[in-house]
Amino acid sequence: MSLVFIASCDLERIPESNLNDKAFWNDNQNFEEACNRLYTFLDGYAIVVLHDVRTDFSYFGSPNAISSGSRLPSANSDDWTVPYRLVFTANKIIQQAEGKDKISKIKQWIGEARFFRAYAYFELVSKFGDVPLVLQPLDIDSEGLYGGRTAREEVVQQIYSDLDYAAEHLPTFLQLGSANYGRVSKNAALAFKSRVALFEGTRQKFHSYGSPNEHLSKAASAAQSLMGMNEHSLYPDHYLLFQKAGEGFSNKENILPSLYGVDATNVIRQHQIARRNKENSATKYLVDMFLCTDGLPMDKSPLAVTPEMEPSPWYIFRNKDTRLHSLLYKLGEPYRNTTFKWDNGDISTRYAQRKYLDNQDWVGKNGFVDIAMIRYGEVLLNYAEAKFELEGSISDDDLNKSINLLRARGSVAPLSNSFAATHGLDMRTEIRRERAVELASEGFRYNDIMRWKIAEDVLPRDILGAYYFQDAYPSLKAPISEDGYILLEKAEKRTFNPQRDYLYPIPVREVGFGMEQNPNWD
Repeated sequence: MSLVFIASCDLERIPESNLNDKAFWNDNQNFEEACNRLYTFLDGYAIVVLHDVRTDFSYFGSPNAISSGSRLPSANSDDWTVPYRLVFTANKIIQQAEGKDKISKIKQWIGEARFFRAYAYFELVSKFGDVPLVLQPLDIDSEGLYGGRTAREEVVQQIYSDLDYAAEHLPTFLQLGSANYGRVSKNAALAFKSRVALFEGTRQKFHSYGSPNEHLSKAASAAQSLMGMNEHSLYPDHYLLFQKAGEGFSNKENILPSLYGVDATNVIRQHQIARRNKENSATKYLVDMFLCTDGLPMDKSPLAVTPEMEPSPWYIFRNKDTRLHSLLYKLGEPYRNTTFKWDNGDISTRYAQRKYLDNQDWVGKNGFVDIAMIRYGEVLLNYAEAKFELEGSISDDDLNKSINLLRARGSVAPLSNSFAATHGLDMRTEIRRERAVELASEGFRYNDIMRWKIAEDVLPRDILGAYYFQDAYPSLKAPISEDGYILLEKAEKRTFNPQRDYLYPIPVREVGFGMEQNPNWD
């Protein structure tokens, strides 16, 4: 694992202006060291801890300005500057690779740089829409950055071009092998293309513009190509997938992991999930997404257990998809080490999330569990949704090679067209439900509600936590809803403006340089 980041710290200290030194750009080792810098932009911690608090699925101890609709345009924003720094770093590597065909792996290094440029531009276009498309090296203060915004369709097409180049010239996951585990592969390029194309296709479909089927076809094709390579499979244990046991090359589900090392004595870098998990809690809306083991939701299943039937916080786990326990701690179970018991006492919603939290880590300590930036479970979901949205239906065969593999791991009955019809289930709802359950607390929810155009429905409502049991939560100070759930934030204090909030505001600094602000953010 250390091979990926062995030179990244030294390279971080090289000023951008010094990367064009002719003495540096002359062999595979130099380009590999330069590409190592790109990996430092993979921030798995922010994705797991911070991204979903913008939505109805997670609460971080206090109201979130994006989730509640109370944010204002800021002077500067890391959502803007950090992706552009990644773009500039990638552009520098691509520029320096020109005319270096004698370097044996030069197309691999260009492929890595173009993958990360695509990664950065997707972060930008998914938030801001039209953004400046910069394909040559610039500094953060260069005038060329402020020459105007490029239409999102042109930016997306450049993302596809970069990912196609990467898929053509990068080694596959198996070709990279264990020695290069953590590097970008052909597989990662295909998987990420399925993510980008699904986002853009469904956004165009539900926001009523563009040519959505062109993008949805790309999403299905990219996912299918990866599935057909037979290099990936689901890790058998969904809980251990997010623990140290699931790290390394033997886990064929993690297509692109962000590596964090082993412990404080063997560090690549470290994250603060262990510090922050008591602040980052799941909401009732996320918990309600989980099916009973018979494949039916709580309001339809005879297996459903309610708080009236079992007046204990344990009721939510009864006869349920086992992935719920992969996501949440159970009251009273061991944590930190065998001498401590989880009590949920100071968790806002009383639903404490545990993904990527090593049981030996604890609040106040840093964590080292690797975080999957791209994994095979997502690709299966991308495939199923793209096929359904393209055709208005999905075959049982496609369900069996995608969603039902995930449901089997969660000990949930398979989904079929006849099952859905018999029980009055809507197939699109069930596909989206599966995505919510499988990818919970992995940073996908915000983009999903944006592209499906449902944010105005799901964000301006009460933020609810667990059912209130006085004996279990004697220190609770939050109010209780009329139906007995912990009430963290009232709907009357939450807004979503569909004429404004489907895009982030352009930072004021950029507007000051003459860039047009997004609609209704002035």
